[in-house]
Amino acid sequence: MDCILNQTRFLNAKLTDGSLADLTVTDGRFSAITPAAKSAMPGAIDLAGRLVLPAFVEGHIHLDTSFYGDAWRPHIPCTDGFDVRERVAFQMRNLAEAAPMEERARNQLELCVGQGSLAMRSHVMVDAAVGLKHVECILAVREKYRELIDIQLVAFPQSGIQSSPGTAELLDEALKLGCDLIGGLDPASFDRDMKAHLDVVFGLAEKRGVGVDIHLHDGGTLGLFEIEELCARTKALGMQGRVVVSHAYALGDISPEALGKAGETIAAAGVAIMTNAPGNHPFPPVAALRKAGVTVFAGNDNIRDSWWPYGDGDMLNRANMIGYRSGFYEDWELEAAYDVVSHAGAKALGLEGYGIAVGSKADFLALKAEHVPEAVVALPKERAVYRAGREVARDGRVVA
Repeated sequence: MDCILNQTRFLNAKLTDGSLADLTVTDGRFSAITPAAKSAMPGAIDLAGRLVLPAFVEGHIHLDTSFYGDAWRPHIPCTDGFDVRERVAFQMRNLAEAAPMEERARNQLELCVGQGSLAMRSHVMVDAAVGLKHVECILAVREKYRELIDIQLVAFPQSGIQSSPGTAELLDEALKLGCDLIGGLDPASFDRDMKAHLDVVFGLAEKRGVGVDIHLHDGGTLGLFEIEELCARTKALGMQGRVVVSHAYALGDISPEALGKAGETIAAAGVAIMTNAPGNHPFPPVAALRKAGVTVFAGNDNIRDSWWPYGDGDMLNRANMIGYRSGFYEDWELEAAYDVVSHAGAKALGLEGYGIAVGSKADFLALKAEHVPEAVVALPKERAVYRAGREVARDGRVVA
């Protein structure tokens, strides 16, 4: 490997436009991208025509509640359909019997890194029952993995705010400890007081100078009303580009006319929408929202936890799911599905230096595919993952 001035060269990388290029990485960033010289270079890494993509962005996950790598836990169905309160109760019961949180979080982190995610946003439970234990544990895990992956943490009131006295103060403490954003949960249906819930969320956001990422499962006109209120508060506080509505099931549960108006409102407020395209719920129509100018990005959400047993940590597989459920068939549509797990995620998370370009961080992966559409459909498992130009994972396993 050529390490002059902390420099590494990669030969014969296939770019997304189909051209072959040689990449030079200096001090962890791309310093040159030139047409492939098609000649040997001592110490360089030959990518042999593999497709080079910026590392995936895992935009929504729960590091503290996954059971990946722990004992298998059979899924418990809700008594009647989907009930957030009941699912939270199941989760608390299972967590009491789970392996140590640090161990489970590390398992999940390495799963995601192995598949090619080098930036992540994780929601971490804060409530009167667990206090700040989850936050303190995941903050420590983040520090241990800081050279491997960038992690944003959301202080997440899993049991509500009004419904769990003392949680507002705990959320403030979580932000002081190091969480990057403030979260929320179904203000109208869970806490049954949308104004009070959002007063706390946006009040803390303003007080601590952080962004907002709120879980919103409510469907139909109720969920739409909550989204409209979130957009209004975002604009009033000048927080455009710093607010995310995660899940936003209501957007997949309203008429095309209502969706059109909602898309305009969301885009004007600079609010981003996160979806994982869950199998048994309506989800935000990705194409229509993107056309309206809304940033739509993705995450795996729950991986083998109390909410569902699925999840493999692979954001390329998530792009495949989103494309499949969205009816994406043409190449440009498959490219849009890829954008949702990459560039759109980077925009929503406010990542600096993202992409394959001179000056950008050399966080990328190389895989066997002719182009992006084929990668989204074929899901090649042979992947080499590079962090700052250094290989950190290969074929699903962390090697750093």
